[in-house]
This record gives sequence, C-alpha cells and structure tokens, in this order.
Amino acid sequence: MMEEKTMVADTLAGINGELVRFGEMIPQTENKELKQTLKQIRTATEQSQEQLFQLAREKSYYVPAACATSEEIAHVRSLFTNASL
Repeated sequence: MMEEKTMVADTLAGINGELVRFGEMIPQTENKELKQTLKQIRTATEQSQEQLFQLAREKSYYVPAACATSEEIAHVRSLFTNASL
C-alpha cells in the first residue's frame, strides 16, 4: 500500500510536468480561444499545485532548501545579465 507521502510527491511531480507542457503549448498556439482556454487550465493547475504543496509542507513531506544568500542571488543575476546572446 502506498504511503500518503509518496502519493503527494508523485502527484506534485505529475502536476509540475503538466505545467511544463502548458508552458510549451501556450506560446505555440495560434488559436486565441484555445490559447485562453489553456491559460485558464494552467491557472487552475497552478492553484492545485500550490494547495498540494502547502499540504506537503504542513505535514513535513517537503522541506524547502535554505534561502539563497544575497551573494548567491547576485552571482546568478550576473550570469544572466553578463551573458552574451
């Protein structure tokens, strides 16, 4: 029998995968009505993901990484602002 923690983690992984697919589909869609529908579904999916994420945190199924330091943030920012494209 699957544990609740495993089910929550699997569900979050699935939702996150769906959100990636919406991010790929929406900009490639020319039909404005379809694009709007996909955006609405993505928003509802994001809300579900956030609720499940909060549940996982409350039950200590997920422990977030430590917050980045100011130096780490500055370093990552410099990687993107100094990159030549």
